[in-house]
Amino acid sequence: MSEFINENPDILDETLLPSRKEDITNELFGDALGKITHERKRQLLQIGSVDSPVLKNIGLLDKLLNQQLSLDETVPDLTDIETATESDENTEEEEEEDPIDAQEIYDLIAHISDPEHPLTLGQLAVVNLADIEVHDTNGKDKMAEVIVRITPTITHCSLATLIGLGIRVRLERSLSPRFRITILLKKGTHQSENQVNKQLNDKERVAAACENDQLLGVVSKMLSTCK
Repeated sequence: MSEFINENPDILDETLLPSRKEDITNELFGDALGKITHERKRQLLQIGSVDSPVLKNIGLLDKLLNQQLSLDETVPDLTDIETATESDENTEEEEEEDPIDAQEIYDLIAHISDPEHPLTLGQLAVVNLADIEVHDTNGKDKMAEVIVRITPTITHCSLATLIGLGIRVRLERSLSPRFRITILLKKGTHQSENQVNKQLNDKERVAAACENDQLLGVVSKMLSTCK
């Protein structure tokens, strides 16, 4: 008999997993050009490729001009500094926290290790970006909800509950307490779907599981590969 519950799971290339796109202009300009708008950067990129010598010369010129502008600025007196500090503090208090989206949740859980195979949940398509919902009004005092639907590799997978527990622990450690986390099996993907769903969202059962040192050790090992 095979030692694996699913000996030959489908595996996705990790480099092809969904990720947040980075602005290519940073490769050329870096963070030093804070005063140059994104529109200015994109106009320069239309001249040629990132590796173009002409474009790099223009980028260097912009950096030099930016540095000169910084040197030309007058140094404020202590009164100005205190006023600016108070203004910044007030602004920070008024600012609301950045909203959490499905991509951010995916990034948190996609690199969790599968308890059976030396692969991640993202590589095994146990978690998918399309199966994550985030309901958040971006209010610090308002409750928000994250719903993750997982897809076991086989319909009789006995590790579905453990995988769901690992996802829950990861999210509870990473998100604000105002987020209510719901972990569900994707409809039709498991023969004990309702039973597993109840276990994964029963607070008392989850709390009891987290007090089990042996089980918590397995979960910690699963989370050790998270970025």
